[in-house]
Amino acid sequence: MEIKITSTAFSEGSMIPKRYTCDGEDVSPPLAWTGVPEGTKSLALICDDPDAPVGTWVHWVLFNIPADMQELPANIPLEKIIKNGARHGTNDFRKFGYGGPCPPGGTHRYYFKLYALDTEIDLESGITKAQLLKAMEGHILAEGQLMGRYKR
Repeated sequence: MEIKITSTAFSEGSMIPKRYTCDGEDVSPPLAWTGVPEGTKSLALICDDPDAPVGTWVHWVLFNIPADMQELPANIPLEKIIKNGARHGTNDFRKFGYGGPCPPGGTHRYYFKLYALDTEIDLESGITKAQLLKAMEGHILAEGQLMGRYKR
């Protein structure tokens, strides 16, 4: 199954507005989704940039998003555990929460990937993308992605 992810800030393949980057307010963009299958116990979100010069750069890791949620508003607080109970992992800026696009040069692609899981992840805030992917193995019911671009 495929989850459809959209944003009121940008559409698939288009430019991410400056507000959601290191050149602006550096806040997370609003995201909404449909197509979460029955049996989903939690959702996980990863945002990364495969065009970074050092290899894929992780901008956001958020897990244990309640399964009944259908959107995240803009500007999610940079806390270990947010109000809805979801937990932030650590991004490649070595911080909790969202770190917006900040490419050193050229146009980069940013993938917001959402996973529907048949379980909650029994790990603490601060985990890495790699740790989350390992914990999700065998538990992914559906996934989807939204790709935006940014150039400084």
